[in-house]
Amino acid sequence: MHFDILTLFPALFSGVFEESIVKRAIESGLITIAIHNVRDYATGKHHVTDDEPYGGGGGMVMKAEPIFRAVEAVLGGEALPAGNHEHTQIILLSPVGRLFNQAAARELAICQRLVLICGRYEGVDERVREHLVTDEISIGDYVLSGGEIPAMVIVEAVTRLLPGALGDPLATVRDSHASGLLEHPHYTRSAVFRGWAVPEMLLSGNHAEIARWRRQQSLLRTYERRPDLLAKADLSAEDREFLRRLAGQKRSEDA
Repeated sequence: MHFDILTLFPALFSGVFEESIVKRAIESGLITIAIHNVRDYATGKHHVTDDEPYGGGGGMVMKAEPIFRAVEAVLGGEALPAGNHEHTQIILLSPVGRLFNQAAARELAICQRLVLICGRYEGVDERVREHLVTDEISIGDYVLSGGEIPAMVIVEAVTRLLPGALGDPLATVRDSHASGLLEHPHYTRSAVFRGWAVPEMLLSGNHAEIARWRRQQSLLRTYERRPDLLAKADLSAEDREFLRRLAGQKRSEDA
């Protein structure tokens, strides 16, 4: 897979992709990443990429022309009409985009090429949304200065889903959110640390019971911290019975 990142601040990406999983994916040829400075595609002596909004108001707006020119140059020709190519997606990182989650990461992981446009200032000219991008994504309901950090998040989340990116091929299946639930607790040596012991179940050697304990811990953690996820999770009859008992216990404690 190839990632193209279009930004006004390419130095922000210095070192970010030079460690850990993304670095190994680059070295193995699994992914390639190119950072493009949008200012290089602006016309005029000063390479201006933003201007005041029509209609007045505070802040500046990123101009459409440099973004169109950058995408067209990167893709080797005319920009793709929105939604017209199944293997390449042109994504605007924007606070008004759809919320990025594990399901969205899986969608993007089947593409061959992702073009990530990092918004800045008050936003981008609406014609970029209407006539250039194929998708808009937000990584959460909070305010950032630009789309650079969201671009990093997407590269990391998508890369780790690609076959061969992780040493353990089952790791992405067990991750929090991969199955719709939060992940169970993890422990490692030593068995007792400052008087806090590892749960006896994990030392029992009974793998079937350990798997059951982990599933229940995952359900418990999700119930306590992200109950909203349970409505969409793939739950067995045993899972539902466990959650029913949890709810009954909580009602008794609150009474």
